[in-house]
Amino acid sequence: MKTVNIHAAKTQLSKLVEEASQGEPFIIAKAGKPMVKVTALNAPVGKEIKRLGFMAGQISVPDDFDRMGEKEIERLFSGGK
Repeated sequence: MKTVNIHAAKTQLSKLVEEASQGEPFIIAKAGKPMVKVTALNAPVGKEIKRLGFMAGQISVPDDFDRMGEKEIERLFSGGK
């Protein structure tokens, strides 16, 4: 995420607001200290942000997942070659 100082935000406000409205939020800082975050009004906030399950249906786990590499792991831990 882009961080701009107050002076740069003043001089580039139109451009920055347009970018934020397109989904590229930015932070305005004063003396290097972040002060505010500017995001689009339709951007999800708080509980609206969905993280769990965002890839549901896009990946599959094999039935033998918990046994994959079982023999190799056993060999490595038993000191075998």
